[in-house]
Amino acid sequence: MQKISKSLFMFLVIFLMSGCAEDWLDRKPQNIILEEQVWNDPKLIKGLLANYYDRLPAHTSLTSGWAEFAAYDEAMWSNNDDGRNNIVSYPFNRWSLWEYGLIRDINLAIENIATFGTSLSAVQVSQFSSELRFLRAFVYFEMVKRMGGVPLVTKQLIYDFKGDPTNLQQPRNREEEVYDFIASELDDIQDKLGNEDSNTRANKYVALALKSRAMLYAASIAKYNNLLAEPIMTPGREVGIPAARAQDYYEKSLLASQQLLNSGKYRLYKTNPNLGENFYEAITKKTANPEVILAQDFLVSKDKRHGFTYDNIARNVREDNLSSSSITPSLNLVEDYEFLDGSPGILKTRTADNSDYIYYSSLSGPFENKDARLYGTVIYPGTSFRATPVEIQAGVKVWDETSKSFKNVESNVLGSTYDDGGLLTGASGPQRSQTEVTNSGFYLRKYVDQTAMSSTRGIRSDMWWVRFRLGEIYLNASEAALELGKTSEALEYVNAVRERAGFGANSLKSLTLGRLQNERRVELAFEDHRVWDLMRWRKAHEIWNGDASNPDAVINALYPYRVVRPGHPTHGKYVFDKLRAPRFRAPRFFQMGNYYSSIAQSIIDNNPKVVRNPYH
Repeated sequence: MQKISKSLFMFLVIFLMSGCAEDWLDRKPQNIILEEQVWNDPKLIKGLLANYYDRLPAHTSLTSGWAEFAAYDEAMWSNNDDGRNNIVSYPFNRWSLWEYGLIRDINLAIENIATFGTSLSAVQVSQFSSELRFLRAFVYFEMVKRMGGVPLVTKQLIYDFKGDPTNLQQPRNREEEVYDFIASELDDIQDKLGNEDSNTRANKYVALALKSRAMLYAASIAKYNNLLAEPIMTPGREVGIPAARAQDYYEKSLLASQQLLNSGKYRLYKTNPNLGENFYEAITKKTANPEVILAQDFLVSKDKRHGFTYDNIARNVREDNLSSSSITPSLNLVEDYEFLDGSPGILKTRTADNSDYIYYSSLSGPFENKDARLYGTVIYPGTSFRATPVEIQAGVKVWDETSKSFKNVESNVLGSTYDDGGLLTGASGPQRSQTEVTNSGFYLRKYVDQTAMSSTRGIRSDMWWVRFRLGEIYLNASEAALELGKTSEALEYVNAVRERAGFGANSLKSLTLGRLQNERRVELAFEDHRVWDLMRWRKAHEIWNGDASNPDAVINALYPYRVVRPGHPTHGKYVFDKLRAPRFRAPRFFQMGNYYSSIAQSIIDNNPKVVRNPYH
């Protein structure tokens, strides 16, 4: 042992006296990426950017919070657990977001590129920094629309470990200051972003799309919050935008929309002559799609995929033996799609005097000549998915000659047969109590992947999530123009979207805000707009008022039946019952304190300069 120790000592002496020691000690570690390596390598910077894009907040998307689509009035929950059907009231922290972890990472990246990126060209430094600033503006928009004004932190906050954190404690900025910051940032960076042909990274047009949306939100809040009997505000205006700012914000939103629309860079998707399929493709098709401005993409071959289709595909076309049918659209939404003659979209199921059913020769009868966006969004009775009919039939109505009335016959066995050899209950329901099959009478089509095996646990889906598309920009422009008194311009924009859905050219001759609000509902369903639109218009507390007698506050369903009445002209035809969705429990109840989410007590404890939101 002593000889080994002496030998090792002599080796070290010789090694240290030689020139090898300095080289060995100065060599770069093989398992650590150094700062100057990261910020001088465009590939590594792009890898970080990809991480930040994936971390962008969304209340509902294909990977984050998608189940909450069933928590409002677009759909209900038809899978296991009735929690989303029994929301007694929305908690005040439901939409809370205080995402300073991502803000910190972005600020650090901006500073590190400036400090260490010495091998990058000036153009590269400008582009990467601008892209990071876009991401930061996006995060601040997601926070301000939920929380009101938040602290605008644009540099690293570094603690000096001297026991006094007060220099790190920033108060909340005013709500309008956050929107103004977003606008100024987007104006400054839009021509430096590059990525001209990308729909997964920010470019000039993506910046315009975010500005179009954010300024419309600010304008709506400035106008409609101040029209409340008691406007929601704090003394320091951390919450509450002065009404005088509304016009300026509407003008900024309209200008951003016009710049994007007039650029010619994007077009409404109009490829498939089948207008219903065309609308589905406008959101879901990932190649040769001129409508999508920015999307979060996925790729099965890179193992970047999600289970949205597995959880939401219609029951009888599922490819796995578990899950399916979680989010099932409501009759409320279906009836908001107008008929192509411009008449309201209320489905005709009973005679005018309510004395009898209306009898249809096919299950799709009540939906004929509907807005094509309905087909592209919802699987309704009589339609197919993946070239397979989706069997939606609740049961049969058997005529009782003695009572001169129909008797419902239903079965818990999906795909069951009635005594006459015909279908009893469809392989896709609907069912009143069974789970993993629709309870509302409808299934979701939008964002459900048609690709084979995408609804299996082994493969899953690489359907993308669209963050911005041209259909929204047309409607943003229409709303801003209408609010500015430019009605003819507003009509031009909204009619372009309606024409793609099958309505004639210039189908609307006059326009009200209510009509335009319905256009947003049917065009943008299941794209994370509904709850935010009702919030910024200050209508959420009126529509979701907690009253079980209010048809807007509950989820309604549609159940189709085959008529069994041998020898009668109605035998073999179909009738439809409208009803309260059987598993739906509590009417939606949105309180005034929901317009701005609560700030966690831990945040206030760490920073006493942060004031609470109203009603909390």
